[in-house]
Amino acid sequence: MAIKREACDKWFSDVVRQKANYTCEHCHKTDSRMESAHVYGRRLKSVRWSLDNAVCLCHWCHRDFTENPLKFTDWLNQYFGEAHMDILREKKNGILKANEQVKKEISAHYRGELKKMNEDPEYKPVSYN
Repeated sequence: MAIKREACDKWFSDVVRQKANYTCEHCHKTDSRMESAHVYGRRLKSVRWSLDNAVCLCHWCHRDFTENPLKFTDWLNQYFGEAHMDILREKKNGILKANEQVKKEISAHYRGELKKMNEDPEYKPVSYN
């Protein structure tokens, strides 16, 4: 069963892709099929909307990493560094109660971050959590 994609997911994904200038962070390809790829899956609400839990990947790299999780893990350790991954491992064990009000807050947060990014190309987006 697929996980429902909500407005907060759309705005989060837009920020992840814009942050990388719509460039695959793995192969550096640019095309219109850029995707927001989660390190830890979207079921984990504690990191679902954390910018440190997502990278921009082209469709091909996203699919390849999904089918080869050890390859993805090796790349993530090299790309982010082991310290980042250690912090993310701890963060995923947290709890985030994602009720409708929180989801609206997340949507508003990332909508605002995207607006700031569009107004100032040097702006670095801030993660909701």
